Amino acid sequence: MDWLAGFYNYRIVIQYLPEFGYGLWATIWISAISMVLALSLGTVVAIMRMSPNPFLWRIAAGYVQAIRSTPLLVQIYVIYFALGPLPLLGRRLDELEGGILALGLNAGAFMSEIIRAGIESVEKGQIEGAQSVGMTYLQRMRYVVLPQAIARVIPPLLGQTAVLIKDSSLVSFIGVFELFGAGLFVYSERLKPNEGYLTVAACYLVIYFVMMHLANFAQRRLGGAGQ
Repeated sequence: MDWLAGFYNYRIVIQYLPEFGYGLWATIWISAISMVLALSLGTVVAIMRMSPNPFLWRIAAGYVQAIRSTPLLVQIYVIYFALGPLPLLGRRLDELEGGILALGLNAGAFMSEIIRAGIESVEKGQIEGAQSVGMTYLQRMRYVVLPQAIARVIPPLLGQTAVLIKDSSLVSFIGVFELFGAGLFVYSERLKPNEGYLTVAACYLVIYFVMMHLANFAQRRLGGAGQ
């Protein structure tokens, strides 16, 4: 077992379990807040992209293309370092706020495309029926289209959430302590990269498998594609 201890010393990992536990918890709640922001923004952008108003459509399309064509790490740096004091806050964003905002903006672009696909999958007959009873565009979206669209895209949204959780590791590059930051902490203090990074990788694998299980469960419950 000496070779195993030399490759991965579990005693060191046990010593740093509080750091890993805090980092795991931080990753979960940072990802949760970012996911709520992304889902809200993605819904609005999806509606804007399907709007007959060309001004709204172009703004939404430009946002999606800008996010999808640039690396997330660059977006994090731009939001944290390049943004000046915000009028409503009267100050610059701190590391945590900048990281959450960047994650939400990035994931929102991808979620908007998923939600838009769900909206387009709703049968036109239902939309025409809503129009026939006098519903406005927003009323049709709120009461007829979005409830069905969200139900149909829950599995891919959960898949995108798993990607968001993995991408949250990048906020450590602006000083946010989360799961990847715990691995960096172990490496910087003990010069043990295997103990730090392999433990982080194992935690992310557990989170990923849980999210995939939830996505598969949701797909079965909602009668996924082909059922």
